[in-house]
Amino acid sequence: MTTVHVDWTRCDGHGVCARLLHEKITLDEWGFPLVADPEIEPYLVGAARQAAVACPALALRLQ
Repeated sequence: MTTVHVDWTRCDGHGVCARLLHEKITLDEWGFPLVADPEIEPYLVGAARQAAVACPALALRLQ
């Protein structure tokens, strides 16, 4: 099972992750990501990997 986590020591609130993985990540009022359910369904793994690679701060982690 793949899960997604935000490294809060790195996150700058760019919002790229929410645009690329909107099924799992939303943004709070300051633009920081909110992950309600960290479990990534198999059909979303590709999008999750793309979001992790595209993060300018490299703050998104998949496990």
